[in-house]
Amino acid sequence: MKELKAPNFVSNKLATIFLAGSIEMGVAENWQEKVVRLLEKSRWTILNPRRSDWDSSWEQKISNEKFNEQVNWELQGLEDSEWVLLYFDPNTKSPITLLELGLIAGLNPKKLLVICPEGFYRKGNVDIVCDRYKIKQYDSIESLIKCLPKI
Repeated sequence: MKELKAPNFVSNKLATIFLAGSIEMGVAENWQEKVVRLLEKSRWTILNPRRSDWDSSWEQKISNEKFNEQVNWELQGLEDSEWVLLYFDPNTKSPITLLELGLIAGLNPKKLLVICPEGFYRKGNVDIVCDRYKIKQYDSIESLIKCLPKI
């Protein structure tokens, strides 16, 4: 298994999983670490947007070079990856995760793997989008990992 964090790009689009989902620092659990641990013996390449050098003082504007780089890295990862694992942490609002769900549901819903536990404040919306676009939902990270192709 190989883990790449923003802003590092992957050259091979096959066997890649983009970890989209709740990041809200200090609120969301670090579920990305759990995924990496569960896949450590595989040959997947994990694209993890939870950036090690993230600075919350970066202005969230297109003109901010670092912020722009992060958002474009995430968009490229969503487009290029073979699978997108989308996790909604019930302790968060996760507006960007909702945006990511809408983007990929419209572009390529077959590559989406969604976990939206009870308690997420917009679970009904997520359930309806998944139902409409035939997107598989999972009860847990572990159950999702078991359904990934073995490589």
